[in-house]
Formats: sequence, structure tokens, C-alpha cells
Amino acid sequence: MIKVYFVGAGPGDPELLTLKAARLLSGCRICIYAGSLVSPAVLKTVNPAAQLYDSAGMTLDEIVAVCRKAREDETDVVRLHSGDPSLYGAIREQMSGLDREGISYEVVPGVSAFQAAAAALNVELTAPEVAQTVILTRTSGRTPLPMEQELDRLAATQATLCIFLSGHKIADVARTLEGPYGTDCPVAVVYHASWPDQQTVTGTLADIAARAEAEISGRTSLILVGRALGRDIAPSRLYDKAFTHGFRRGDTE
Repeated sequence: MIKVYFVGAGPGDPELLTLKAARLLSGCRICIYAGSLVSPAVLKTVNPAAQLYDSAGMTLDEIVAVCRKAREDETDVVRLHSGDPSLYGAIREQMSGLDREGISYEVVPGVSAFQAAAAALNVELTAPEVAQTVILTRTSGRTPLPMEQELDRLAATQATLCIFLSGHKIADVARTLEGPYGTDCPVAVVYHASWPDQQTVTGTLADIAARAEAEISGRTSLILVGRALGRDIAPSRLYDKAFTHGFRRGDTE
């Protein structure tokens, strides 16, 4: 059965592609890719003989038309999205279009930029009794947010925030969050996580805007905010010698 595969390209490093994604890319005959976001290194893994379509300049109807023609030619299509397709991938409307055409599809997940950013910073996004929740969000822009999901509302959770597509608004983000989180709360801005030109800037809500604006440019930079990013956090009980769990009895002496 002919299919469209929505494939996660990962954050940029081709070695972070899943094995399934790499197999599909190396063998595909048609690839529609997000040219403004997918790294050139990942594109080099696409079958050299494949027909390439850059979706940055395409409409939804044009994308569906390529898939419809591929079905007529009995050819699978790889629809390549940056990161993981389930996050800010606009795949819902593409799937609806394929549903109307009766074209089958499958999603192949990928490593998200927030995971690559955490790896670049050597941080854990959760910490015992500090943050056990991670929120993936963005700031309002041409795509508005529901009022209940604005940053000042989310700040009440004290969760670790991973804020996509908002690097150019770092000053606004810092001003919004410094009250709820405190001016000394750790913050990081990561541009092109896992790419060769990756940049990271760390600081606090008090100084991150000046640092980031001086060192990083890019709307696609990811902002991470939260106490879990700090190093001075008490260790979990998991490896405490006195802690008993299903696989080890603690030493109480």
C-alpha cells in the first residue's frame, strides 16, 4: 500500500535520526521537506535520486497534490519535518487533506529540539521536589495562544518551561517570568541544538536577555527556564543507600 511517511528529522545532527527515519530517507523516491528548518546535514541522507520539494514555499493544496500524484505513480512519499512531527509540525491539516484523498500515512517520531537542547546544556529537566513537570510551549505571535496558556499563567506551575520559536522575545519572556520564578532562576537559550553552529547562552532571568541578545540571533532559538536547570539540587533518593525499592533493599545501619 502506498503511504506518506511523516518523518521526524530530529534536531539537526543526522546521527540523531532514528534507524527507521534513516532507512526511509535513504530509500525514498519523493521527499517533501521543511527547507527553512531541516538541517542540510540531514538532507544529505536523502536518496540522491529522490525528487525534492521544499515545503517552505508550498501551500497545503500543493503538498497534497504531490502526494496524490505519487499515489498515481505508486510511489511512497517522505514528508520530512524538523524535530518531532507531533510538536508544531502542522501535520494535522496535512493528514486531513490526505484523509480526503484516501491516502494512507504513518508517523515516524524524531528527537525534539528541547531534548537536544537539554543534552547540549548537560542538564536534567526534572528534579526531585523541585520540578516534576515539563511544559512545552511558545509565546504569542501571528499564532495566538489561548489566554489560559499565556506564560504568566503557566508560571504558576513552577514547572520547567521549554519555550519554542521565541528566541527573539527573550527580553519579554524574562520580564514575564522573573516575578513568579525569581530573578535568580536559571535560564538557557539554545540556537540550532546539535547543528555544527550550535550556540548556547546561560544565565538567570535577571541577565539572560542582555547575554542572549549579544551572543545569539535566531527566532528558532529555544528558551529553557526553571530551577531544575541548576546544579545545587539535593540528590534523589533513588541511589541513597538507605532507600529501599523493588530491586534493592536499603541499608539502614
